Amino acid sequence: MPKPGLSRLATSPDSMEASHLVSMSSPLVSPSKSRLKYMSLGVLVLQTTSLVLTMRYSRTLQGEGPRYLASSAVVLAELLKILICLLLIFYDHNFSFLVLNRVLKEEILNKPMETLKLAIPSGIYTLQNNLLYVALSNLDAATYQVTYQLKILTTALFSVSMLGKRLGLYQWLSLLILMTGIALVQWPSESLDGPAPTPLSAGSQLVGVIAVLIACFSSGFAGVYFEKILKGTKQSVWVRNIQLGLFGLVFGLMGVFVYDGERVRESGVFQGYNTLTWTVVALQALGGLVIAAVIKYADNILKGFATSLSIILSTLISYFWLVDFDPTSVFFLGAVLVLAATFLYGYEA
Repeated sequence: MPKPGLSRLATSPDSMEASHLVSMSSPLVSPSKSRLKYMSLGVLVLQTTSLVLTMRYSRTLQGEGPRYLASSAVVLAELLKILICLLLIFYDHNFSFLVLNRVLKEEILNKPMETLKLAIPSGIYTLQNNLLYVALSNLDAATYQVTYQLKILTTALFSVSMLGKRLGLYQWLSLLILMTGIALVQWPSESLDGPAPTPLSAGSQLVGVIAVLIACFSSGFAGVYFEKILKGTKQSVWVRNIQLGLFGLVFGLMGVFVYDGERVRESGVFQGYNTLTWTVVALQALGGLVIAAVIKYADNILKGFATSLSIILSTLISYFWLVDFDPTSVFFLGAVLVLAATFLYGYEA
């Protein structure tokens, strides 16, 4: 018999937007459930902050030899995600290879139309993951973290238009506050240390902002589309993630050979890889599983709290350790508004 709990857990495969797709109440819980709740939130803060900072550091680190290909890192993260989901299904069915083989055959091979439905969100997620590398190559971690919260707005709008959801007064108000806060974060301003502006990154900030904005819209659409599919099926979410990952591998490999084919022929797929690069790949692959735990044990208020902590930690580490973030008073005001909007959006009157 399958183990209870795992196969019924529904979440989006992407760690950066899944927390906005499921709204849960906060019932009375046992002490053990309470510990799991805060433990899962702690892991979420650690994973989100670590992923953003390590990705940023790995894309700006000046080392010998060529820099690793972001497109290849996306492909490897998809491959690792598939392997993890296979292990979870294997565990869920008492470590039986026969049952694992039957599940994969019945749910994937024998349902080609169901599998094909995942091609659209998978392609968008692959594009989004590549865009996040572009964004963090051109933006400091703090600015990226705050700006990427715009996905709350895009997810809400797509939920209204595609799923027919109705937003409450607090949620509409939070979206207005969110837009104001992000506008202030991107507002050109003098630094706190003096009038001389300091570049926020080694790359182009405009390219980074455009990449984040496109990622936010793609995140909102793909997340809501995936939620719509999940609600119309009884398939295990791990099977759905395998289906997504298979298409993601195809789209990702196409991206590698179309955009980086010449560099691959010259120096290979694993050029520039080191321990830090593999850490980024692992953190990106594990993100969806962390979100699964948060959705199971926590509520929207606590998820907003985790997001806020992650933004604060990213800001502090960017300023004191990476030294690529020059804070401004306008940025702080915008960040406070974004944090407030994050809490308000999850508030249930």
